[in-house]
Amino acid sequence: MSSLSEQFPPPLALHIVLVEPEIPPNTGNIMRLCANHGANLHLIEPLGFSLDDRQLRRAGLDYRERSSWQKHDNLTQFNEQIPGGRRLAFSTKGNLCLWDVRFQMGDCLLFGAETRGLNEAALASADQIIRLPMLASSRSLNLSNTVAIVSYEAWRQLNTGK
Repeated sequence: MSSLSEQFPPPLALHIVLVEPEIPPNTGNIMRLCANHGANLHLIEPLGFSLDDRQLRRAGLDYRERSSWQKHDNLTQFNEQIPGGRRLAFSTKGNLCLWDVRFQMGDCLLFGAETRGLNEAALASADQIIRLPMLASSRSLNLSNTVAIVSYEAWRQLNTGK
């Protein structure tokens, strides 16, 4: 029988970047997600809620204290404080499908606000703009679901080489 450390891959060496998130339960869910797979979470202001918000605490449970996260005044400050790593933007405007991306350690995965996505400046600064596959009649996915899908695909690739 193998040990737990042999069954599960090492922590995810990526940065999850939420640009101007608006809905506290989504951010709480993402904090919990990052605590469970080891990605670093970055919150880019302005936030649509207080970090003391009850809904944020409820969705994040005690994982807020167990996750690695930082708040940044703006995307420029984030880029200065976290140099290096490709900037991969996720948007319905992307021309590259998630299944065609080959993730690398240190990648910064940018996700936009729930109601409007990433702004033009964030999209322009990205190395690649990636979309998740969905039916043509669909508008978008929930932010925390999108982050979960992308981050677990990155974790799978980085730990299996596929």
